[in-house]
Amino acid sequence: MRKSAARWLFAIFLPGLLFAQTRHTPTLDEALSLKPISAARISPDGRFIAYLMRETDWKDNSYLSQLWIVNVATGANFQLTRGKESASPAEWSPDGRWIAFITKRESSAIEPPQSEKKAEKPEEKAERKEDKREDAKEGGKPAGHQIWVISPEGGEAWQLTKSETDVGNFHWSKDGKWIAFTANPPEAKSGKDRKEKYSDYDVFEKDYQQNQLWLVDFTAAEKSFLPVAGKQLTTDEKLNIESFSWSHDSTKIAFSATNNPLLAFSGDSDIYLLDLGQSNSVKKIVALPGPDGSPVFSPDDKQLAFGTALAEPYYYYANGHIAVVDLEAVIANPATTPADVRDLTAKFDEDPNLADWGPDGIYFSATQKTSNHFFQLNPASLEFRRITSPDALVTEGGTFTNDFKKLAFIAEDSTHITELFVTSVSPFAPRKLTDVTAQVKDWILGKPEVVSWKSQDGAQIEGILYKPADYDPAKKYPLLVMIHGGPTGTSMPLLAASSYAYPLQTFLCKGALVLEPNYRGSAGYGAAFRALNVRNLGVGDMWDVMSGVDSLIAKGIVDPNRLAAMGWSEGGYISAFLTTHTDRFKAISVGAGISDWMTYYVNTDITPFTRQYLHATPWNDPEVYAKTSPITTINQAKTPTLIQQGSNDKRVPVPDSFELYRGLQDQGVTARLILYTGFGHGVNKPKSQRALLQANLDWFSYYIWNEPIPAESPLYGSSELESGR
Repeated sequence: MRKSAARWLFAIFLPGLLFAQTRHTPTLDEALSLKPISAARISPDGRFIAYLMRETDWKDNSYLSQLWIVNVATGANFQLTRGKESASPAEWSPDGRWIAFITKRESSAIEPPQSEKKAEKPEEKAERKEDKREDAKEGGKPAGHQIWVISPEGGEAWQLTKSETDVGNFHWSKDGKWIAFTANPPEAKSGKDRKEKYSDYDVFEKDYQQNQLWLVDFTAAEKSFLPVAGKQLTTDEKLNIESFSWSHDSTKIAFSATNNPLLAFSGDSDIYLLDLGQSNSVKKIVALPGPDGSPVFSPDDKQLAFGTALAEPYYYYANGHIAVVDLEAVIANPATTPADVRDLTAKFDEDPNLADWGPDGIYFSATQKTSNHFFQLNPASLEFRRITSPDALVTEGGTFTNDFKKLAFIAEDSTHITELFVTSVSPFAPRKLTDVTAQVKDWILGKPEVVSWKSQDGAQIEGILYKPADYDPAKKYPLLVMIHGGPTGTSMPLLAASSYAYPLQTFLCKGALVLEPNYRGSAGYGAAFRALNVRNLGVGDMWDVMSGVDSLIAKGIVDPNRLAAMGWSEGGYISAFLTTHTDRFKAISVGAGISDWMTYYVNTDITPFTRQYLHATPWNDPEVYAKTSPITTINQAKTPTLIQQGSNDKRVPVPDSFELYRGLQDQGVTARLILYTGFGHGVNKPKSQRALLQANLDWFSYYIWNEPIPAESPLYGSSELESGR
């Protein structure tokens, strides 16, 4: 890190992390009980910032995210929402008087906030009391996920929408009079009749409901504080509406939509314009091949910016773009080719994530090697500048005030977990408003650093090397390789106080080094690097992992006889590839990993992934599917392998885990398969994550540190526990 960047980093996180005299190794439960923050939303005038804080409810085995708010001037933080259900990220009303969010609660009429009581008429109060009595008769049944509204001053939230189905997402009109939201229409009579006659069944890729747009009159609703049903704006059953935004004059809504809500069809999204002033007419205005989405109006409403693949057929790994169209022109003649739109980010060699469009330009975020930053783009000159610094900063989310002069965002780095900041956009002068990192002040935590090496084919690879707090360069340590998913994920040099599947900090405290390689295909290094694993999955990835291992061995800091590897999703696939291609590891853990690309292709919910990375289907090029599948070389597997997965995983099909497990068993290789009941691709409840972490800790403690597996380990099945193994 450059010295100037180091000074900035210190200034951003002032006063710094001060460790107590007595420190300890964090337990798994402590790591799972951390309270991280996310989703910063600044008020239009910049006086307040709402954000989410996640807490762990061990009793109900859940994670709950609630809204908090901070007074920017005083730095005072207080909790805004409570309850047994999580709240969604906040959205401020344009006048800053209200915060809207989505949650699932019991519906009941409430007393309005004190500041609103003067405007309430006697008949409105009587109507609200009658509604409360009716709710009491119904037993206060849960209303599903609805939009709720609360004052930033606190008090009780009140339910705004009375949708018959769950609300998906929503946005306030710029004049504050309306809220548009997405939701499925109520179940049709034909669907109810089918269930009555035949019970439940699923016609694959044909049984689904399509999100439509709905509208709520907020001006009328806030007079009574009663939930209201939305008015349906779109009725095209062939469209599934995804992202959308309002025009500044509040007369139009631009939205992206697919013809099928399933992920396998997400690449078909196009952009439409709904005109509220012309009987809610809808017109397709951008129809490029591949995905087009996240539309944002220009400040004068004459242009529309959006994220797009620009008709690139291999959009899973190619650069995305921000493009713009002239609305008057495309309304008259809808865009159908890349020549009809103007690419604004051709010179930006990464995926830009469109955030907003202000008077000084378009704002987006992007990964840059092992960091993440905000950028400002001039749509006329196509020049862009990075707003955030230093280089090592990792930002997440962010919103602007109405005048785009201030920015609120979440950030973390190698010595701090997620913290909330506010800054002027120019100059960038961030001020920290939270002290989330104080939760780990007594923990013994390792230190990350960015390392690099050359792979087998000469490709330059970076990774993150975590060292124990008491690291001794004269010693040789066990090395545990922790491989990220994606493949377009990126490992970054973070404090990494919490864990998902692999207890990194516990491994460090036990006396190991941990390497997180950003293998070919990782985001942050440009389009050419992301394409290096095309038709070379597994093979090139293994080159990158093993060359990184060998580079550390060559430095004399790693014991070559005490190596282990692990990863989830694509990281699980690479771990499985290592299991069947090398015997250099003492143990491996495969988390929701692919073992057979053909099995994956016919089962996954993101079917285009394999076709794009392998440039083939298994029917027209079985050789490339065999070359890149771990199961092809199962006969040479020797490494003890733990396999873990959610039992309902649709992203990486469970048959891949069965296939790997049975293949290892047939070779006489020690293997254990654990399915986490009811979970999909991710395990997202604390007790199940505890089981996930403990199983990995016990597995590697046995093979790397020669420690006995505890009697109560989640590695054991119930029959083993009963019989004492």
